[in-house]
Amino acid sequence: MYIRQIFESAKDASRSMLSVSDSVINEILLALAHEIKANGNELLKENEKDLILSNVDDPLYDRLKLTSARLDDIAEGLKKLVELPSPLRRVLSHEVRPNGLDVQRVSVPFGVVGIVYEARPNVTFDVAALCLKSGNACLLKGSSSADNSNKAIVEMIHRVLRSFGVNENAVTLLPPTHEAVNEMLHAEGLVDVVIPRGGSNLIKFVRSNATVPVIETGAGTCHTYFDEYGDTAKGAAIINNAKTRRVSVCNALDCLVINAACLSDLPALCGSMAASKVVVYADGPAYAALEGNYPAGLLKHASGDSYGKEFLGYEMAVKTVNSFDDALAHIKEFGSGHSECIVTENKERGELFLRDVDAACVYENAPTSFSDGMQLGLGAEIGISTQKLHARGPMGLEELTTYKWLIRGNGQIRP
Repeated sequence: MYIRQIFESAKDASRSMLSVSDSVINEILLALAHEIKANGNELLKENEKDLILSNVDDPLYDRLKLTSARLDDIAEGLKKLVELPSPLRRVLSHEVRPNGLDVQRVSVPFGVVGIVYEARPNVTFDVAALCLKSGNACLLKGSSSADNSNKAIVEMIHRVLRSFGVNENAVTLLPPTHEAVNEMLHAEGLVDVVIPRGGSNLIKFVRSNATVPVIETGAGTCHTYFDEYGDTAKGAAIINNAKTRRVSVCNALDCLVINAACLSDLPALCGSMAASKVVVYADGPAYAALEGNYPAGLLKHASGDSYGKEFLGYEMAVKTVNSFDDALAHIKEFGSGHSECIVTENKERGELFLRDVDAACVYENAPTSFSDGMQLGLGAEIGISTQKLHARGPMGLEELTTYKWLIRGNGQIRP
């Protein structure tokens, strides 16, 4: 009953958000950016409590960690979000019917957006800001490993909302319990949509158990195909950036697919990753090409489990294929529909890859690390959708709205 009351309060807050002007929302976001700059140390202190309880060698530790630089980036992201136009009240279509009815289709908020996410306290800021800007209330279900950080962040957001007379239940942090998740997944009539952000197990659980609508932000099993027409220097930079820039994020490279004609280039393509101690799981031909050219302690034989795996760490698989079609078949079988890349100087081959690969983000000669709302011009993102209904790819402000029909008449009746 306690959890349901939280949902009811969030629903009430979502209705009150309809009367909050775009200018006030922008002022709130700017005030929050100022608050982060002025009082970021209190967030870092609470974050340290979470870090002490975490394993520093776990790649997820990096996701959990807040730093002064990261808080500065969050504050700057809020300022950039202010510069974006409101996604609300956009006229998507307009027609005056022959009978005089004036028919518009106009963008509106979802209402209450529930987010289930893991050890990433920055997501708390991102989601809250995006939901406020798009006129939604949000229910935040973070992990217990980030609970101290999340509580401090939400309290900071509440202080700002109260200072503007806005209902603080527009941003609500749920208890970090399984009960809270289960209740939210079955809160028909109170929660309008749930968006899971995290690993494949979390996403599968939400998808399998929810009776409210779900937008699936799928796990990222990302590939880069090095084509026989690929540029080795360009490929090495792309592969290293996609794998090592941040290993614990969903757009990180998991599998290098290489044309057999290019195996002699493999040591150069993988060489930069040795400095980051990336463990490479290579199939037979790739192993032979790397043996003696890559640190022995970091080179392993691939198994069947090496493919289709989201590593989220300093690990990567290598698969050798004999043709472009074989590369497409491997990606089709093992990809998650998130982000895929080809490295090629053959424009026709690049266009075929862009056309034929079924993924939310498909790249030619650029790393999958660009699969990010900020990088693609959306501002902050609420997740990267791998489904095809409603939203696909990085989800920004526009994807947090739906629409309704507004029909204005003058006494017409239907014959």
